[in-house]
Formats: sequence, C-alpha cells, structure tokens
Amino acid sequence: MYAFEPSDEQKMLIDAIQRYSTNDLRPAAHDADETSHLPEDLVEKGWELGILQASIPEEYGGFGEHSALTGVLAAEELAWGDLAGAFAVLNPGLFVLPILLSGSEEQKEKYLPQVIEAEWRPYTAALVEPRFDFDPNALDTVASDNNDSYLLKGEKVLVPYADDSEAFIVYAKLNGKTQGFIVPAETDGLVVGNRQALMGINALPLYKLKLDGVCVPKQNRLGDQPDHDFNSIIDASRVAVAALGVGLSKAAFEYSRDYAKDREVFGVKVAQKQAIAFMLAEMVTEIEAIRLLTWEAAWMIDEGKDEASKYAYLAYTGATDMAMMVTDRAVQILGGHGYIREHPVEMWMRCGRGIATFTGLAMV
Repeated sequence: MYAFEPSDEQKMLIDAIQRYSTNDLRPAAHDADETSHLPEDLVEKGWELGILQASIPEEYGGFGEHSALTGVLAAEELAWGDLAGAFAVLNPGLFVLPILLSGSEEQKEKYLPQVIEAEWRPYTAALVEPRFDFDPNALDTVASDNNDSYLLKGEKVLVPYADDSEAFIVYAKLNGKTQGFIVPAETDGLVVGNRQALMGINALPLYKLKLDGVCVPKQNRLGDQPDHDFNSIIDASRVAVAALGVGLSKAAFEYSRDYAKDREVFGVKVAQKQAIAFMLAEMVTEIEAIRLLTWEAAWMIDEGKDEASKYAYLAYTGATDMAMMVTDRAVQILGGHGYIREHPVEMWMRCGRGIATFTGLAMV
C-alpha cells in the first residue's frame, strides 16, 4: 500500500518548486497572461529545478528514475504558481517521456541525452485534433506504410512551442491503433500554422500543425515492436493534467478563502456568511478528493497495476469538473472584485475551464 509521507528526495523537490512558484511564477503570471509571453529566463529557472531530469536514468543523462507520483507532486506545485508557466517548464517531457516509456533502446540513447543534458529547449508533441469529440484512441491523423517509411497526414491543434520546436512526437492512427512518431522540425510537409488565441493559458504559445504527406523513417516510430503501448503515454498525460488542475484549484481556493476572511460587508467578515462558508468547505473537499485520486492513480502507474488506466482516467475527468467548480466559486466569493483583472481568480477561472481540453499538453 502507498504512504502519504513523501520521501526525502520528494520533499526536497517539492520545497524547491514551492519557492520557485511563490517567488517567480506567481509574481510573473499576471503580466505573462496580459502580454501572452513567458520570459525565457523564468522558464529556464524552472527547468533548472531538475523535475524532468530526476525522471531519467543516469545512462540517458538524468539522475533518477521515472516516477509518476513524483511527477504529479511537482506538477501540482508548479500549477499553484501559474498554469501556463507549469506547462512551459514541463514541455520537454512531451518529447522525452514517450521515448523513455515506449521508445527503443536506440531511440533513448539518441534523443534523451540531447534534451536532458542541455538547457531548456522546445521539444514537444502533437496529439490533440480539431474535433469536438476528440478521442486520443481514435485519431483522424493517419500513418500509412510506405515501404521503408511512413507517411503522416492530418491536422493537429494545441501544439506547444511548435514554431520553435526542434523535434516532435506526432501521434497518428496506424492499423487502427494510436502510435507515436519522432519527427524533426525541418521535415518536409510539416507546416506550423498560426498561434492560437485561447480563453486561458495565454502566455503559453500553442499552434496548429498540418501534416501533408510527412515522410518518417520506420526507425522513427516509437519502440522496436510491431506496436508500442499508447496506454502508458496517455495515462502519464492524464495524471499530469489532473495534478495541474489540483494545483490551479488549490491556488484559487486559498486566495478566495483569505479574501473572505479579510473582507468585511456590513460589519461582518464575508467568510462568516453561511453560504460562503459552505462554498469554501465544498471547494476544499473536492480538491482533496481529486488530489488523493490523482496520487493513487500515479502510484498505480508506478506499481504497474492493471487498473492504472482506469484510475488515471477517473482522476482526469474528476479534475476537469472540480477545477471548473472551484475556480468559478472563487470568482463568486470575491463578488465584483472577482471580475477585475487585478485579482488572479478571473484568470484561474479561464484556465480552469480548459482543463478538459488539455490532454496531451503535459506528461509526468
């Protein structure tokens, strides 16, 4: 059975991330959202914490071993500081972790050190497609066999840092199954579209991507087996997004709770109003419930449990509803002030609404 006490290494990592979120991410979040730009030195400072590096074995340039549980603890603390900043810091993991989880030994030796041993650079992945009923296990992007290569054709959206990325993991349907393909940025037929304007996470650059007969050598297909296991990749993404939703919601709850305790209306603290007190109680209850579910799902992934995929999906779907409820109520508790941009709750509500669409934007 799992324990609720982090290891010494996890405590050290969490403490470092908390300081970074408090002193760097949170103070920069408002201006980053307003200008739609994250300062490069801010992201690099987060990269230097070694969150991804701690998940990579030494033989591939890292200094640890992969742990989904450690990853969700880190993601939660990052999102407390700023969701867009958290996605940015974690972004190279979209390229590295699928190779670690499903790649061949040759692919691991070739690609992992060049990302892990360097400063932060944009390596990314393209999973989401422009469909209202998007399903990662039923993609419209297709890979077709072309003798010694594959041809990729389709469209992707919400691809982080696509304009500057050095390489992509592109997911496509091959023989009815979702498979990942390593695609260098300069590959012919790979066309990066305009940056997308979204409701939230405005500071994170997200792009459309068109694949028009992109030719990928067969050795660039993830793994050295006929089919690699996509479940491990999507599970790692779902628990990551769930943890980010928990961190974002925790920030919104704490801010609105503190506001309600300090703000007086007609001589009475807002927090003493029964309706507000009930709201706060329900908010923190939902946060803790999804937080524990996310931890359990991550632990199951690490332990190789048969039900890991089920619990990862439950954590993700639970987090989508919880984040929307908590961030919306945070705005309500601040009243008219909740609608003013100088308070972060309106930004958190806009970001929380997107949790349901962020599968594939982060991995742990």
